[in-house]
Amino acid sequence: MPLDRAKNKKATATTYSQDSLNAIMGQKKSKIKMGTGNVQMLAFARKHGIKDKIVKPEECDATSGTSIFDPVLCELIYRWFCPPGGLILDPFAGGSVRGIVAAKLGRKYVGVDLSARQIEANRQQAAAICKDDAPVWQIGDSREIDTICPGVQADMVFSCPPYADLEVYSDDPQDLSTMPYPDFIEAYREIIKKSCAMLKDNRFACFVVGEVRDKKGNYYGFVPDTIKAFTDCGLKFYNEAILVTAVGSLPIRVGRQFESGRKLGKTHQNVLVFIKGDAKKATADIGVVEFGDITPTVTLQNKRPKQAMTGDQPEQRECSAHPDAPTIGGIK
Repeated sequence: MPLDRAKNKKATATTYSQDSLNAIMGQKKSKIKMGTGNVQMLAFARKHGIKDKIVKPEECDATSGTSIFDPVLCELIYRWFCPPGGLILDPFAGGSVRGIVAAKLGRKYVGVDLSARQIEANRQQAAAICKDDAPVWQIGDSREIDTICPGVQADMVFSCPPYADLEVYSDDPQDLSTMPYPDFIEAYREIIKKSCAMLKDNRFACFVVGEVRDKKGNYYGFVPDTIKAFTDCGLKFYNEAILVTAVGSLPIRVGRQFESGRKLGKTHQNVLVFIKGDAKKATADIGVVEFGDITPTVTLQNKRPKQAMTGDQPEQRECSAHPDAPTIGGIK
């Protein structure tokens, strides 16, 4: 699904070509290979200035990952759950992808993040790619998002928060990833509450999250804690999709952890969708889902029809997956 929109503003939807991905990555002629290791992914992300969060080199080994958000997932969420021309509010706006995709799809975008360095990188990338209606990023603590973004009334809340302490992004005590889990959840709930208060009635919210283990190997329960944070604000848990991440080195890693403690490997994230108000009214405001040109069905030699996809197939998509690089999974 290309980020580019036709001059007549009619949305298109095919596949992301290498050129489209190069645009997100600073318009550089480089490729990411499927299954690339985490160390190489980090080096690539840093080289092109596209890392979604700042990760220390010693924290990015064969058992960890980088946080580069998936533009394909982003485009789908915007097309399905945000009205054309609507405003997206992102309280964890560490990377440029969600803002750039919003601009390319004719949506407005306001994001907030603590890192001045990352926000400046986001702005530079957007300036090179987005000609009109550039996304807006604000530097600050999202616990004060209502004062940082006064008067904002969002048509969608969309974000990928820190996965507790899975990756520590900085040494700033205001950074949620530095906090013990109880403190993290308290601050996290406050951010969700204020963000949802800025969301219009009859609108959707979506967070991409994944489970995280504590130091003893037990799950924190981050996914149900996220659901509760939204429902405690009066929103209804409406949809869940599963983003399947690439297996990568998981078969190697999982053997040891299974033998020592019966831990199963996890290759997915949870895409959680909530509704504030009436889903039917929200859907009516969104209108017909935007679809672009699809290549007609072709017949192969074995006489079985198969959908042909236009454009170059990307060798790697940007992602929010903290364990490994992702592909798009099915919907529950």
